[in-house]
Amino acid sequence: MNWDNIDRYAKSLIKEAGHKIRNSFFTQINIDSKADANDLVTNIDREIEQFFISRIKRDFPDHKIVGEEGFGDKVEVLDGVIWMLDPIDGTMNFVHQKRNFAVSLGIYIDGIGMLGYIYDVMRDDFYSAAKGKGAYLNDERLPQLEITPLEQAVIGISASWIAPNRYADHEKMIELVRHCRGTRSYGSAAIEMAYVASGRIDAYISMRLSPWDIAGGMVIAQEVGAVTTNMKGEAPHLLGQETFVVARPGLHEEMLTNYIHLKD
Repeated sequence: MNWDNIDRYAKSLIKEAGHKIRNSFFTQINIDSKADANDLVTNIDREIEQFFISRIKRDFPDHKIVGEEGFGDKVEVLDGVIWMLDPIDGTMNFVHQKRNFAVSLGIYIDGIGMLGYIYDVMRDDFYSAAKGKGAYLNDERLPQLEITPLEQAVIGISASWIAPNRYADHEKMIELVRHCRGTRSYGSAAIEMAYVASGRIDAYISMRLSPWDIAGGMVIAQEVGAVTTNMKGEAPHLLGQETFVVARPGLHEEMLTNYIHLKD
């Protein structure tokens, strides 16, 4: 497997997709909702996913693709090479703000993340990593993350997880928010993971993410020393939705030990 060739190919594909997304603002965007009214999808999400799939299937016919919009393969095991794609992560931001969304892609072999990409389309910020070769923001290598105590940490978390919810003890989450330096919510898991990797925030927590939300970001975050697990401290299984935490070393353990308690 020539991962350098695949890396160049994927970067070119993502940049082309970003160009298509930017051009879409000059066209009609059709908006639908999925299971609930806040889970939006547009014709552009679908078109970009189909663009990726048509190219990958043409050039790498043995590879599988898992995409958020469901045009890829049905994957029940992580054998072989799998591309995990979110064509527009942060669709609500795409629709309402026309910023703060990203193309997210992770390429895995037998469950091991080899290549990861997050492209902040409107800022033209390209985060990327290859396993064992470090992580980059555009052409600059990202430094290893240093340990940060909770009281100096800025944490990415949605306000909905501070309210009563069916996943975690929200009273403990309130304590977490009170003890950290500050919180942020950007509305895109990919962007929040990129911000952890680049040191703009120190941790990111979500109760419910899918493989395409985190596959690319995990490769990037791990290359700078961030810890990525579910809320039980286990490696994400990447075969369905689950809880997720990514944080600087030390901070991750502190949050899981003292503040993040899942309900039975």
